[in-house]
Amino acid sequence: MDRSRWRLILAVLVALGGIVTYLSSRSVNPVTGEVQHVSLSPQQEIALGVQSAPKMAAEFGGELADPAIQQYVESVGQSVVQKSDAAKSPYQYKFHVLTDPKTLNAFALPGGQIFITWGLLSKLSNEAQLAGVLGHEIFHVVGRHSAEQMAKQGLTQSLAGAAVMATSNDIGSAANNAMIAQFVTQMIGLKYGRQDELESDQHGVEYMRAADYDPQGMVQMMEILERSGGSRQPEFFSSHPSPEHRLAILQKLASAQPAGGRLNEAQFRQAMAARQQSTVPAAPDSR
Repeated sequence: MDRSRWRLILAVLVALGGIVTYLSSRSVNPVTGEVQHVSLSPQQEIALGVQSAPKMAAEFGGELADPAIQQYVESVGQSVVQKSDAAKSPYQYKFHVLTDPKTLNAFALPGGQIFITWGLLSKLSNEAQLAGVLGHEIFHVVGRHSAEQMAKQGLTQSLAGAAVMATSNDIGSAANNAMIAQFVTQMIGLKYGRQDELESDQHGVEYMRAADYDPQGMVQMMEILERSGGSRQPEFFSSHPSPEHRLAILQKLASAQPAGGRLNEAQFRQAMAARQQSTVPAAPDSR
């Protein structure tokens, strides 16, 4: 049997192995009831998130050295958790404010570690907007989106590797093959990422309303991000794909919720003012 046929057989075995592993990793989400392909248990997700949190924070300048701001964001986040079905999940939620003043982003690790940069937090103008950001990220955890993505990446890497094996030859370009495999993986990840984002928008609006926040805060937050972009999209839209008409979809979701809810502008301004005062250098003693 010639080498090309052996490569093809090996490629088929690798592809089948990836598919079987993916399809056999099934569990029912305890909150949403959705059957999902995930390879991690909730306990493993929690451990992975806790272990990864320090490195993730370091990528954005570390955690903000302001206990009052950290506690404020933690209290808003925990309020959203406790008033929503996120409280029924097995996860351990912890909210972190990161020092980076320029990056406008928020994200969640598996198991309940949730982050918002100072750059994004300082752009907001009321507590409802903050609750919207955190509610969105909380559902990424509840929906097990990271665990799903990890399982999908394992599958796509197996399929991409099989494709490289099947099509390579002795003088083929390994660099080109690797680039193609990476591109396929990224495109599949982007597709599923958009679905996850729309789902998190929907549940994020529901979560913040359950905590008695005005769901228009989520719409306002998205408008702030769009205005802040200028010629360059905020990082939030890079890690949170923004499909066309997302603002219109959010507006419909917010309008479908019961009227009312808090904005808590004064509370938010007070928390931000305390932070700004603490970072202003003291005036020199004129005596």
